[in-house]
Amino acid sequence: MTTAPALLIAGHGTRDQAGAGAFRDFVQELGIRHPELLVAGGFIELSPPPLGDAVADLVERGSKRFAAVPLMLVSAGHAKGDIPAALAREKERHPGISYTYGRPLGPHPGLMTVLERRVEEVIGELDRSNVTVLLVGRGSTDPDANAEVFKAARLFWEGRGYAGVETAFVSLAAPDVPSGLDRCTRLGAKHIVVLPYFLFTGILPDRVLQQTQDWADAHPETGVRSAAVIGPTEELMDLVMERYREAVQGDIRMNCDSCVYRIALPGFEDKVGALQQPHFHPDDDGHGHGHGHGQHQHDGHAHAH
Repeated sequence: MTTAPALLIAGHGTRDQAGAGAFRDFVQELGIRHPELLVAGGFIELSPPPLGDAVADLVERGSKRFAAVPLMLVSAGHAKGDIPAALAREKERHPGISYTYGRPLGPHPGLMTVLERRVEEVIGELDRSNVTVLLVGRGSTDPDANAEVFKAARLFWEGRGYAGVETAFVSLAAPDVPSGLDRCTRLGAKHIVVLPYFLFTGILPDRVLQQTQDWADAHPETGVRSAAVIGPTEELMDLVMERYREAVQGDIRMNCDSCVYRIALPGFEDKVGALQQPHFHPDDDGHGHGHGHGQHQHDGHAHAH
């Protein structure tokens, strides 16, 4: 029996069957590659299995200790509040278990390498110096999470020789995809690659693709190409294991400098010290689904310092 803490991978969830399947396949592949570890994964919402089922699976397989890694690119509400609250709930359900909580994935040099590859796959004969990249993130009501996407865009621009790297979001935040494309053209872009900042396929990446196509149809004078999502690459698998080792060794460096729950950011002052409750998964037995924040103390950083 292995003595290493188990690896629990926490996903966001999607209504897209292919995207949910890609997550489950990714978890299974990690387990195959690391037979020395118990590996399980679950979702916060929208897709089976719920995170609680993944914890139960690890407990049934003999694990009392595990490290949870959020399979998310930025630290928004799910990574800061929902997952830690859900893990705290699982401690009550399974007395005797203990866990450490890793940090979200990006922006990481390994992921930057994959993003560069995705752009290279579609620019063909074009010279990089003539290509403007529009990095499109999920979008969040958390300004810190949105700033992380801009940080990723800047890191992607550094030293790679593109004409520019701009940023947009597909939901909940401005600029949206059409506005981002408009900005690129106003800055003089003749060739644009729209690069989705998403791990796997899903409803939102499909929406990015459709909005890009609609804009391109209306602007035939500008060359627009769409790149693929990051996908279950070697780099992503290595990064999850890096985050696992950080969590096990206690080397957690979550960014709290601009955390909306700690700092009074303009327009979001009411979130400082906000109370949280677990984000109940609709498939989690015995619980309804609701966001009703306010009944349990926010625990987003309790395991990060």
